[in-house]
Amino acid sequence: MGADPAVVGSKDEWDALCAAFGTAVRARREQLEISQEELGHRADLDRTYVSGIERGVRNPTLKIIARMSKALKTRPSKLLAATEL
Repeated sequence: MGADPAVVGSKDEWDALCAAFGTAVRARREQLEISQEELGHRADLDRTYVSGIERGVRNPTLKIIARMSKALKTRPSKLLAATEL
């Protein structure tokens, strides 16, 4: 039985997933023309944490993803769709 391509296992796969999510967050934030600081304020997160997510060095929880999605006025599924490897 072959490996399921939807399952993320290696560090490189996790890093790519986090980077893709961060890119989606940044694109939506820029579309709304708000700063990282403003996004952090709206999502009750520190600006440096938002920066880490956008750079792909943070691995946000579902709770954080939901808060960011609300702050970005979009569905979590829309942000996560950009992460499909």
